[in-house]
This record gives sequence, C-alpha cells and structure tokens, in this order.
Amino acid sequence: MKRSEILFGLARIPLDALAALAALVLAYRLREANIDLLPGMQLLSQQSSLPPFDYYLTSFVLPAIVGYIAIAAILRLYSLRTTLGPWRELWRTIVGSILWVALIMAWFFMIQRQLFFSRVLLIQSTIFLTFFALTCRTAVILFQRRLLKSGIGIRTVISCGSSGLPESVSKDVRHDVRYRFLGHAAQVHDVTTLHEKNPIDLVLHTDANPSSADTSALIDYCRSHQVGYAYVPPVFADVPERLSISSIGLVPILKFEPTPLDGWGRVLKRLIDFFLGLILLILLSPLLLLIAILILLTCGWPIFYVSTRVGQYGKTLIPLLKFRSMCRDADLQKQELKDRSHRTDGPLFKIKNDPRVTPIGRFLRRYSIDELPQLVNVVLGQLSLIGPRPHLPSEVEKYALHHRRVFTVRPGVTGLAQISGRSNLPFEEEVAFDMRYIEDWSLMLDLWILWRTVFVVLFGRGAD
Repeated sequence: MKRSEILFGLARIPLDALAALAALVLAYRLREANIDLLPGMQLLSQQSSLPPFDYYLTSFVLPAIVGYIAIAAILRLYSLRTTLGPWRELWRTIVGSILWVALIMAWFFMIQRQLFFSRVLLIQSTIFLTFFALTCRTAVILFQRRLLKSGIGIRTVISCGSSGLPESVSKDVRHDVRYRFLGHAAQVHDVTTLHEKNPIDLVLHTDANPSSADTSALIDYCRSHQVGYAYVPPVFADVPERLSISSIGLVPILKFEPTPLDGWGRVLKRLIDFFLGLILLILLSPLLLLIAILILLTCGWPIFYVSTRVGQYGKTLIPLLKFRSMCRDADLQKQELKDRSHRTDGPLFKIKNDPRVTPIGRFLRRYSIDELPQLVNVVLGQLSLIGPRPHLPSEVEKYALHHRRVFTVRPGVTGLAQISGRSNLPFEEEVAFDMRYIEDWSLMLDLWILWRTVFVVLFGRGAD
C-alpha cells in the first residue's frame, strides 16, 4: 500500500471530527443568538431550552463527533486505498450525515426518553455538517488527485499472459489517474525484467489457469516479491459491474448476478409500478372513456384488443390490453401480409402504413394512446412501467439464445429501446438496449426513461 494512501485515509478522520465540531458549535451559537439562516428575517422564536455551552460540549458534542466518525467508518469512508470513486465517496458522506441525525434522534427518544433540546439546532447542525464534511473531502480528493497526476502515490500496473487485456479493462486502466500502465508481458521472466527496472504494484493476469505451471510460477513470484496479483475473469469480462466476490464456506467465488433489479430494488420498483400506475389510471380515466366512446362510434365493438405476449422468465403469458386500432379480422389477415413486413432483421412483424389500421387507430398509434390500457396490466403486476417490450409467442419462438436474456426482468410499457428508436430500431440494437437497461438498472434510470418517453410520444417518433 502506498504511504500517501495511508496518510490521506487517516487525514479524513480528524477532518471529519473538525467538520462535526464546527457544525455543532456554529449551530449552537446561532440558536443561542436567535439568528436565522435567512438574512433580515426573524423566523425563530426565542430559545429557552439550550443547555450551558460547557455541558453541551462535553455531554453532547464529543459523543456526537465519535458517533459520526463511527458511522463514517461503517460506510467505509476511511478506506486507505483510493478505490472508492469520488462521487460515491461524496454520496456516502451525505448518507452518513442522515444516519447521524437519525441516530441522535433515536438515542434521545428511545434511550433518554426525551426530546432533543432544540430541533432547529439539530437541523442546522445536520446542514452544516453535510456542507463542512463535503467541503473537506472534496479538498482532500482534489489534492490527492493532483498528487496522483504528478506521479505521487500512483500504482504501477502491467498485464501478463498469452493474450492482452480486454478492451474495456485496458481503456480503464490506461485512463485512470490512480494507475500507470507499463505494458504487457507474455511470460513470467518478462515480469521479472520489468519489475527490476520499475517496481510493479499490480500484475493483471489475462489467462489464469490453476493447472498451468506458468500461472503457479507467476503467483509464486508475486507473493515472494510483494507484488499484487489479480486475474481478469475468463467469462463475463464484458459485464464486470455484474460480478461480485462471494464465498461458499471458506472458498471464495466470483459470482455473476444478471441484474441489480433484485432484492429491495425489485420491491421498490413494484411499489412504484403499482401506485404510479393506479394514479395514472385515475387521472387519465376521462381520456380513456372518451377514446373508448370514439372507437365504439367509429369502428364498433370490441373496444379493446387483447394480445397474448410472453412475460418475465419467458414462462408466463400476458393478456396485453390495448385499444383496438385495427379492423376486426386483423389477425386473420396477418398471414396474407407477412411478406410485406419491413422488419426483416429479426423475428418481429411490422408493416409500414399497415392497411389493417383504422383511421382513428392511426392517430392512437402515432401518439401511443392505444397502449394506455396497459396501465391495468401494470397495476395487476403483469407488466412494469419500464422494461423490455413484450413480444408475441410466435416471435419468441424465433429468438436466438442470447435474445432470451431480456426475460430477466418483467416486460414494460416503455423502456430504453422504445425511447431510442421504437419501431425504427433494428432488432439486435433493440435487444442491446434492453440488456443495457437490465444490467445497469437504477431508480434514476427509470425516472430518466419516463421523462424521455413523454417527449418521444408527443413527437410521435418511430411509431408504426
């Protein structure tokens, strides 16, 4: 481990302590003087419950500082290696402040069985602590980055093996300010030569094989010369973010998870789908009723069209609900029109200017209004608001093996592929967008897709 890494890791502890001390003292003095944070406006009432400053300092401030440092340590904010990205470190700092104030409130309410002596002081302390801690850590990160760019504390890395580093790994290690990539060594003796010329901190093995004499020799050399050793996974190198270290008993294993949309993420997504879907159904009910009446008057019964689609895991069938936008015998005419499909790059069936579409159906399709009844599928748990588009069983039968990865999550009304081209998107690109969504899922990504969907629908882009 680099000496600079140790120093910067340790420096964060007294800086956090100073940030907490400054925040608590400043908040006390402001409350003592009844000073609001808004200049020229007196919103606070006269305080009468503040304890003496000496008592406040010894009985609350010092334990609160220790508590904050303990929380930061649990969040791994004092890691001695520069492996945590700056944005993740700053986000954890904000989380640490929130947990800190929650711990104080829990202590006073559940242990002391009394209210904190000033809610305003506690709110101001949390705001100041977050600001001071973020400022200190940002300064440390910027200073550390400057030293790294100057070559101080940087980790020298080489790769070794019969093959070079995968493109994604090579790109990252060459551009990461924390590393200096010295090149590739094909044999163990090349590693020895490079290490004698320029001390190596880490060797990345590209073709590790436990039964290979070369692998054993490289590991022995690294262990004997205090050089870090790591190997690039022979599988799933294209999705490193989905790999995690686990263990079976005492044996470490490298585990692949198809999607982060699991556990609490899955629960949260389902709750959002249910409540947001229900709210949208209620708000849009007048529009849904109007469209139903227009379809009934212009095209007759039935108003809705139920299309059977393949659901999550590829094992269930979904009765997908849509406003009817085609003539009654549209399914019977499909066989006659199959040669006119403009989607020849995959299993999907789409026709430009489909003659089966009714005049009102053309309008509904242009702005995706025909898909609004699918909110019922969302509330029932058959669809998600966001996910891969569900396809017909006849289309799924033509899937290649890698296409079936899209069944990892529940299909959706809209998704990353839909906002990236809709029907104009080649099938392989559609699958690629769906897989990117599945492997990179986050709540912010869902919100961004919903936001983009509004504009895609309003401008009718890519609609058949």
